Amino acid sequence: MKKHLPEQYFARLCRAITEFDMIAAGDKILIGLSGGKDSTFLTYALSILRQRSAKPFEIAALTIDPLFTDDFDPKPISDFCADLEVPFYTQKTDIAGIIKNNDGKDPCFTCAFFRRGTINNFAVEHGFNKIAYAHHHDDAVETFLMGLLYSGQIKTFMPTTYLDRKNLTVIRPLLYFREHELKETPKIHGFTPIPSPCPLNGLTKRQEAKDMIASLEKSNPEIYPHLAAAMRQSPTSELWPAELTREELRVKHLQFWNKSK
Repeated sequence: MKKHLPEQYFARLCRAITEFDMIAAGDKILIGLSGGKDSTFLTYALSILRQRSAKPFEIAALTIDPLFTDDFDPKPISDFCADLEVPFYTQKTDIAGIIKNNDGKDPCFTCAFFRRGTINNFAVEHGFNKIAYAHHHDDAVETFLMGLLYSGQIKTFMPTTYLDRKNLTVIRPLLYFREHELKETPKIHGFTPIPSPCPLNGLTKRQEAKDMIASLEKSNPEIYPHLAAAMRQSPTSELWPAELTREELRVKHLQFWNKSK
């Protein structure tokens, strides 16, 4: 199959990369490649960008086997990368065993934590300075909503994140793609995505947030764009001041009741 990327896709990829300063000349970028639709497209898209970019950079891909199943076969992913001339690596990490003995802690958090740790260590050991993840726009909006509902925080992941302990920068080049668009991308690169082996796939807090947004959109089609707009820093934001510590509140209390002031 001839390798190509529709211009509207290429333009959005480049918009994210240039707007958030994701790639510089000489970068060595390690892609987190699960074999799913998102990371597969990211690998394909960056291989196209590598050919067309005026700034030379290198890419490679790492697939982590979390040992959720006994029959994980990395060969289809390896063959896909070989066709793109992208160096491919795979590494086993017993995330399944960790979750099984995790005493009721959130399995999604645990899985993500150990996946990130594995890829960060691999990147450092093999001389990469950046890691690319395939998080898309829906991921960012859902994370924003999850933070608000489940932890009382107004936050989401950043387009680029510097990890000072590892001297690595995490980039997310697919931030201007919607999930429904990425479902169509196998038609572009020809690779059939590998289903997630996660035993909780579709039963997570993220799925709850996804379903919640879909439900709200039925009565208000502007729900998604409003959530997306709320993620951005804005001069129109009106939020309460940060909650005072007990000591700060004590001082203000004394100041209020001090009759001499």
